[in-house]
Amino acid sequence: MMSNTRPSNTGRAPGAASQDAAPGPRGMAVRYALALLAGILFAGFCALGTWQVKRLFWKLDLIERVEQRVHAPATDAPGPAAWASITQQTDEYRHVRLSGTYLPIFNTLVQATTALGSGYWLMTPLRLADGSTVLVNRGFVPKREGIAASTPAGIVHVDGLLRVSETGGGFLRENSPATQHWYSRDVAAIGASHMLTNVAPYFVDAKAKSETASDAPVGGLTVISFHNNHLVYALTWFALALMVAGITWWIVREDKRRRARRRAGTQESDHAGQD
Repeated sequence: MMSNTRPSNTGRAPGAASQDAAPGPRGMAVRYALALLAGILFAGFCALGTWQVKRLFWKLDLIERVEQRVHAPATDAPGPAAWASITQQTDEYRHVRLSGTYLPIFNTLVQATTALGSGYWLMTPLRLADGSTVLVNRGFVPKREGIAASTPAGIVHVDGLLRVSETGGGFLRENSPATQHWYSRDVAAIGASHMLTNVAPYFVDAKAKSETASDAPVGGLTVISFHNNHLVYALTWFALALMVAGITWWIVREDKRRRARRRAGTQESDHAGQD
C-alpha cells in the first residue's frame, strides 16, 4: 500500500530557512567592516568640511585686516629692533613710509608679469639714516637696459606697502645670484649677492608716481589678491559625506529587502511542502 504522505520539504535541509534569514559569521564580518569604513569616510569628510569652513572665516578676516592696513595712514617702516617680529600674517601690506638714499649701483631686476605685460621689477637698495638698508621695489620696467639712469639722487621719500621676502624662486625656476637672474624678490639673497649688510627682512612696493621721470619705473602695481575657494571645498567635502551616507542607507535598505524576500520565499516553500 502506497503512502499518501508527501515530503515536508522539497529537498531543503534542516535549518535552511534560518540561514537564508540571517547571514553567517563571514557575512556579518563583511557587513561590520563596510559599516566601519562608511563611518570613517563620513566622519573624515565632515571633519574636512568643518576645517574648510574655519579656513573660510580665517581668510575673510585676513582680507578685512589687509584692506585696513592698505588704506590706513602711512607709518614709519619697522626698524632693526622690530625686524625679528615681522610676519606675513601681521605685517604684509602695511602702509609704510621711509626716507634714505638709493644705491643704484646695486639695482636688481626680478622677472615679473604685470598688467603692463612681461618685464621686470626694479629693486633698488635704500640706505637709511641709521645705516640699515631696505630694498624698494620701485616698480615695473619693460627691459633691462638703462635702469640706473633714472634713479633719483639725494634723499628720497618712499611711500608704499610692506611686503615679506619671497624666498626660493619662481615656478620651476630658481634664483641665480651668480648670474643675477632673479625670479622672486628674495631680499636676503639679493642683499647677500651685493654684499650688503644690515638688510631688512622685507621690501617695500613703492606707490604710483613716487618717481616723475619719463623713463621711471611704474609703481603702484601691487596686486592684493587672496585665493578664497574654501566655501567650494567645504561644500565638496560635505557633499561627499552625504553621498557616503546615502549610499550606505541604500545598501542597508536593499539588504533588508533582499533578506525579507528570502524569508518570504522560504516560508512559501515550507507551506507548499506541508500541503
